[in-house]
Amino acid sequence: MSSLEAMVRPTLARIVACGDGYAPDGDGYWGSGFFVAPGWLLTCAHVVGEGGAAVMREGGPVGVSWQGGTTTGQVILAKPGHEALRGGRGSWKFPDIALVRVREADDARCVWLSDRAPALHASVSLHGWSLETGDLGVRYGTGQISGVDGKALLLSGALPVGGLSGGPVLDRRSGAVIGMNKGRGEHEGAAVPITALRELFDLAGGDVLHTVVREHDRHHLRRFTESPATAWTTAQTELHRSGVPGVDPALRVRLYGYFAELRPPTGPGPVLDLVGRVKATVTGEDNHPLLLHDPQTWREGAGLLHGLRDRSGSRSSADVELDAVLLYAAHVARRAAGQDARLLRAFAGWITEQAERHAYWPVGEAIRALLTDLAGAPDPAATALGTAGAPDPAATALASVAVPEATAAPATRIDVLVRIGDIQYGDRYPWSVQLLYDGQVVTPVDGDDIGVPLGQLEESVRGALAKALSLGDHDEHLAAVEVFLPRRLFDLPVDEWQLTPPGAADDDSDALDEQSMPIGLRRTVVVRAQHRNTRPPSPEWRRRRRGVARGPLTAVPLRAEAAAEGHVPGAHREGALAVYGRLGGADDACVPVHCGPVGSGDGLEAMGRALLAGHAVAVWRRDAHQPEECAAFHAQAARLLESAGRADGLARHVRELRIRLSDPDTARTQGLKGRIAVLLDPPDRPRHGTEPMHPPALAGPEL
Repeated sequence: MSSLEAMVRPTLARIVACGDGYAPDGDGYWGSGFFVAPGWLLTCAHVVGEGGAAVMREGGPVGVSWQGGTTTGQVILAKPGHEALRGGRGSWKFPDIALVRVREADDARCVWLSDRAPALHASVSLHGWSLETGDLGVRYGTGQISGVDGKALLLSGALPVGGLSGGPVLDRRSGAVIGMNKGRGEHEGAAVPITALRELFDLAGGDVLHTVVREHDRHHLRRFTESPATAWTTAQTELHRSGVPGVDPALRVRLYGYFAELRPPTGPGPVLDLVGRVKATVTGEDNHPLLLHDPQTWREGAGLLHGLRDRSGSRSSADVELDAVLLYAAHVARRAAGQDARLLRAFAGWITEQAERHAYWPVGEAIRALLTDLAGAPDPAATALGTAGAPDPAATALASVAVPEATAAPATRIDVLVRIGDIQYGDRYPWSVQLLYDGQVVTPVDGDDIGVPLGQLEESVRGALAKALSLGDHDEHLAAVEVFLPRRLFDLPVDEWQLTPPGAADDDSDALDEQSMPIGLRRTVVVRAQHRNTRPPSPEWRRRRRGVARGPLTAVPLRAEAAAEGHVPGAHREGALAVYGRLGGADDACVPVHCGPVGSGDGLEAMGRALLAGHAVAVWRRDAHQPEECAAFHAQAARLLESAGRADGLARHVRELRIRLSDPDTARTQGLKGRIAVLLDPPDRPRHGTEPMHPPALAGPEL
């Protein structure tokens, strides 16, 4: 056992039933846990689930014994929660993770949590308590990560034994805890990746994890500065000197100490935005991650920069990664402008010093440009985290000078693509949700290749859509939703979908909540043509896209017999080729308008011809109505297009119109009609694709 692995022992805890002696001989023993911050430990949800509803739902105590003593703890967050108690052992699905507050363990030693996803084939050690040999004792074994099965890390070698559930899995090369023992199958063990901790952020009260991560990083910085001989960072530094790639642990622990003093990001969006910008600067490529990440903390953003490479091959990946991390730190400091001025001066000064020592010249210049006004004049009263641990509270309290805003580089725009495929398996529609970076780079979020019946689409897509929007929203940018649909589903009311199930919102009917509000009332929601986007853009499509981008927008009836004055009784039905010829000859800035659905009947035929003629924008009414309402609708659509002027202004005006239409009194007073649908389908987007289904998670017994 290495010195680093020996350091795991004081972080281990036994989770037991409360009672006399707290199970010194194993009686009432439930499983293992480990401290991740002073007074906070992680374990498996199924371990604390041994306490039943009294623990999982009612907040009853659990027994906790560790090197520092025996006391009680309280389950603060768990996923799955108490609902899993009704299903027996097999219902404890991944992530199977619980956070326990142990208030009398503020002096507990803590593990170092990895800031990145585990690497395949990494050599690992497994730790925890077990009764496997008859006596309750610490158990230890080595193995490797042999694969990933859904949300599970698969382990080979020394497999977890009974009682190890909830104990840590340590990457022996990096010296970081990358997972938690969960169970074993016939030939493989299963672990929960430590990145699953992010899933607890979604629970009620999940923001407490920011406190936990902050205290984790403060703990390790404090130990490194005050007791380096026994600090986790010192052991990691020895590994780094022996050839482990990546940022030096001493630099990293100081950097994360600074991050711990800043306000956390508002969600994944700001972190991903900075990571994308840093990668583009350092590598010269706009290489957003191909796999989905859901970072909730600034430290995870630094972890996403691991393994960057220089395209020229002239510099090592370690040097490139260090440049990227320092530039990322400068962007985070820049974004924190307006927070504690003295802390920011210290942080900016430290980053500048590290850049002068380590950064490649162009990156160093970029860092200095970002931090010039933050660093300011030297301030001897400011406490530097790099030499004295956490900032002096007195210095923090004295800070009153606001740091001026900088002119930041344009943020990466992240929007959301929802794709509904053609019907298959009789009545099922496959779907996928993706992120779209600056209109060009696509990253999958989730999907279902088998699909669901039409009536279940909203419910099925809801979770993935909510997650994607949380990743796309950052700073002042509210992610738009672009929905690829087969033409027969163009009338699908996607703009009325909600991010929470109906009835799940607050009982106060007057309360507004962005999760329960129809998404089209808060953000841009437009339709795109699925089949047209599977092939190269036609010349007509490109030409008309330029026309509507230039403006001014004007209306042209989608069907001649449904003209602006309304449906004309007995009018001659316009044939398909006539529709194509008329719409093909219309001005490039004309927008087809239709008072009726376009997913069936004459509207379906005419919309197909409009797409063939290259129209990138169309407006229609998708709800049932009386024919005499159509004149008012066409007048309403004409005003909408006139107000928008150009295609880039249309989405905002449509959203405002949808808000007015959703209020009966406003709609009646202003003479507004219908449910508005909009095709906004640019030809300069990347072609969309499908993503394979994730395999089912490992189903093995918990330990």
